Amino acid sequence: MGKIVAVTGNEAVANALRQANPDVCSLYPITPQTDIVQRFSSFVSNGVVDTELINAESEHSAMSAAIGAAAAGGRVITATSSQGLALMWEMLHIASGMNLPIVMPLVNRALSAPLNIHGDHSDGMGARDTGWIQLWSENAQEAYDNTIMAFRIAEHKDLRLPAMVCMDGFIISHSIERMEYLDDQPVKDFIGPYEQVNPLLDLQHPKSFGPLILTDLYHEYKRLQHEIIGRAKNIVLQVSDEFAKLSGRKYGLFESYRLEDAEVALVVLNSAAGTSKDVVDAMRDKGIKAGLLKPRLFRPFPYEEVGSALRHLKAVCVLDRADSYGGYGPMFMEISSAIYQAAGTGSGPRLVNKIYGLGGRDYMPEDAGKVLVELDAIAKGASVKAVKEYIGVRE
Repeated sequence: MGKIVAVTGNEAVANALRQANPDVCSLYPITPQTDIVQRFSSFVSNGVVDTELINAESEHSAMSAAIGAAAAGGRVITATSSQGLALMWEMLHIASGMNLPIVMPLVNRALSAPLNIHGDHSDGMGARDTGWIQLWSENAQEAYDNTIMAFRIAEHKDLRLPAMVCMDGFIISHSIERMEYLDDQPVKDFIGPYEQVNPLLDLQHPKSFGPLILTDLYHEYKRLQHEIIGRAKNIVLQVSDEFAKLSGRKYGLFESYRLEDAEVALVVLNSAAGTSKDVVDAMRDKGIKAGLLKPRLFRPFPYEEVGSALRHLKAVCVLDRADSYGGYGPMFMEISSAIYQAAGTGSGPRLVNKIYGLGGRDYMPEDAGKVLVELDAIAKGASVKAVKEYIGVRE
């Protein structure tokens, strides 16, 4: 059914977007995302897709155009990175608040200042409370698969929310990997035709989008928004089960690696998980019962499921490729909450937080190895020197 290829992550995602054949693509280039929209624009100019291409004057305008097109009743895509996502900020809330199922690949890149074009998770983590579904991807294959599934998830009749598909800038976006493309027709059938819900251009049934809501209803509206995005967990699992039948590749809310009998574990997103898995194997050979949990669905966060998967451990390190200045790393705070709720009156594992790879700094196997050795010592009774530390920093 599929075709084995060697492509970059950007090319893989561009082809997933081509197979979805959206009605509208509003775009503005930004490193390291540019190659996605550049490739997709060639599909438009060559007549490969039926998409209306909107060349916007900024990322804010690109998201504004996407919102207008989605409200009008179209299947809509865009893509961005870093400062582009930051410039979209106010419009991200409007897209989710208006229940518009826009699909947006996010090629993760550091935020300025100082200016840096390389990959970390500052942009995606900064947008975690904008009401968008967030799917994170370890490699080009996962980015491709997640993009295809994102249409089904975002457009589900019980959800209708925008979704961003995250992958690491340059490490995944520009590296060539071996992966499998699915054939066009099965993907088209899997995604299905776009079903309009309250399209703004239905003149026979006039409606209002984004109305003024004051103290009488705003609080209730936002509670409902929280309830709706909470449905995404089950929908993600349903769509992933169907995708497994199509592709043979199984996805969940997160991936567990050698976690069931582990005593210590790493929690890490995206490309660093691949490096960490190799180190987990090496630590096992040395007698350290190590494991790994790699989140896939970050918003809504699956607290109960993650807490249940980690609560039996003795020590856990959450590796964050983004920082919360004056606080712990953003993923550490989520994992802490999950474990606290799962442990109940029990103690649960000891937790530490390591900030790594900011601005594209390399994450090396020896970094993961040192962390696992430290966790093993903590599991055996050693004290925690510092809950939050930076690894790979030149002092």
